Amino acid sequence: MLYIASDHRGYQLKKYLLTYIKTQLNRAITDLGPKKYDKTDDFTKYSIVLSKKVVAKKTNLGILICGTGHGVCMVANKIKGGRAILGYSIEAAERGRQHEDANVLCLAGDYLSNEHAKAIVKKFLETKFDGLERRVRRNQVIADLEK
Repeated sequence: MLYIASDHRGYQLKKYLLTYIKTQLNRAITDLGPKKYDKTDDFTKYSIVLSKKVVAKKTNLGILICGTGHGVCMVANKIKGGRAILGYSIEAAERGRQHEDANVLCLAGDYLSNEHAKAIVKKFLETKFDGLERRVRRNQVIADLEK
């Protein structure tokens, strides 16, 4: 399952990406909010809800969007099993999936164009974890920190 959520600063980009993912990538996606623009909403609420859904099943992925991507990324990584990365470039998204088996992509609604965000999301969704022994070992070290 694929999930998406944002705060008010990521709301417009989220709406754009929802349409892109559904119509151009032909993927099912669940919008976890907000359902309408609210300038007083808080990224923490949406980040927690999305991250808990993502970690519930190994094949789940999520996309979180706030102004910088930093806040949502920090929260997502506090959830046990959350492996969130900041998607500042197409290459970073690819490496995050390939090397770290990232399960949450965090985007900066204030700084990414729709087209750049689209390309980052596409690469994130089409890239698989390469499963090399050293990367599995590193991910286990990270998981051990959560115990």
